[in-house]
Order: sequence, then structure tokens, then C-alpha cells
Amino acid sequence: MSYDYMWVDSPVGKLQLVAKGDALAAILWEVDRPNRVKLESKVENKHSAVLRTVAQQLSEYFAGKRDRFDVKLDFKGTAFQKKVWAALLTIPFGETRSYGQIAEQIGHPSAVRAVGAANGRNPISIIAPCHRVIGATGALTGFAGGMRAKQVLLTVEGCLIEGGKAVEKMADRQQSLFA
Repeated sequence: MSYDYMWVDSPVGKLQLVAKGDALAAILWEVDRPNRVKLESKVENKHSAVLRTVAQQLSEYFAGKRDRFDVKLDFKGTAFQKKVWAALLTIPFGETRSYGQIAEQIGHPSAVRAVGAANGRNPISIIAPCHRVIGATGALTGFAGGMRAKQVLLTVEGCLIEGGKAVEKMADRQQSLFA
């Protein structure tokens, strides 16, 4: 079975949405490295119901009207990668986790670098929120969509970015200013 795809514009650049049947298989970046996510043949289909639903939900997310997605996902990867990607789905909107925390969560505390590699190959960016994974010091680290896109995504979710680090949620900071 081939994959259907369509391009959408977003505040973080053009995104290629890719579906396999009734499930989302990928959200790829216009600036993506070739073969970061390996998919068989793709056919453009602007009428795909699942892709239109994803496009609508992404639009709502960027407009601040959605903090979770409701779409069937079809991850293609190794068993370890799928464990990491499943852990990404547990990170709450507006929060971050370190690579070490993800490694602990999946039961492989010494596999921090492997978690980083799996995070970098996440095929379903934004929805499986790899942008919420940061360095142990809070530093924003590599991101397939680029560092500007990572900052935008975290900011959309209410995270405060200072000096290249995720500091805290803006709402938390605002509350402390008025306390």
C-alpha cells in the first residue's frame, strides 16, 4: 500500500502530512534531511480524510485552540524507537522532558544517546512531541524542523525560552509575578 500525502503551510514552515490508510504515518518538514524517515512510494492526495483532519487539528493547535490530537497513528520503526515514540506521547502539553528522563521512563536509563537518536527519527513530529525533549540542563537541542521551529512549538505551548533554554511555563511565571 502506498502512502498519501499533502503539504500544508504552518507557522513553522511547510509540513508534509503523510497517511497510510486511515492513520497518520508522518509529519515531515520542508527542511527535513533526506531519508530521516523512510517511507515507500507516496502519492499526493489533498482529499484524504485523515490528512484533512490532521491539517485542521494542526491549524487549531497553532491558533491556541487545541492541546491534544485525536487521530490514529501508524509509527514505522524499530521496537526501541516505538518505545521512545510512545513515551513522547505521554509528555503533557506545555511540559518538557530530558533525554535521560525518557530513557528512565522506557526502562533503559543508560540509553540516553539511543533515545536521542530515536527522537531524531520520530516520523510524526508535533503530534508525537519530540520538540518537548530537551537537554538535561534545559538547553534546546537538535530538532529535525530546526531550532526556530522547536522554539515556536514550545512557545505555542506556553513554555518560556531564555538564552536557548526552556525555563518554565509562561503561565507559571505569570502566576509567580502576581503572587
